[in-house]
Amino acid sequence: MWKRDEAVRPASGQPAAPQPPPAAPAPAPAASHAKPMESNVNIGKSVVIKGELNGSEDLTIEGQVEGTIQLRDHVLTIGANGKIKAQVFAKAVIVLGEVTGNVTASEKVDIRDNGSVEGDIVAPRVAIAESAHFKGSVDMQRKGAAAAAKPAAAPAPAAQPAAQKVGA
Repeated sequence: MWKRDEAVRPASGQPAAPQPPPAAPAPAPAASHAKPMESNVNIGKSVVIKGELNGSEDLTIEGQVEGTIQLRDHVLTIGANGKIKAQVFAKAVIVLGEVTGNVTASEKVDIRDNGSVEGDIVAPRVAIAESAHFKGSVDMQRKGAAAAAKPAAAPAPAAQPAAQKVGA
């Protein structure tokens, strides 16, 4: 207690004044750095966007978007009320609403219960819930595995004709 009183008295002086402000700003920047990394921007269900949507934050869309959505290093969540008619590019895409258009994700596409995607999906991991709707094609090649998949693809066609000859 005595030390706190001392800190208060010199606060009006010069020696103790620098000590409390650095202690207070240190947590504040850490908190402000944590918010942009963890922040999630929401587009409400009454919002309609037509055109190109780019961002550098995680995004949840409950409204309507027509055009192109690019969040290449972030997560895009299409809420239950979201209606998207767009080409989508993101790190991960979670679909609870409706998407019409191609979806490309560098990590994962997750179509959850009652979610709907009509278009092609390109992602290394894809999850589709039982009650979800999907119409399109899925390409699950990984960036680094694309070169490895080509040599694996060559023996596979050779094996198929052999299997057809054996079965004939």
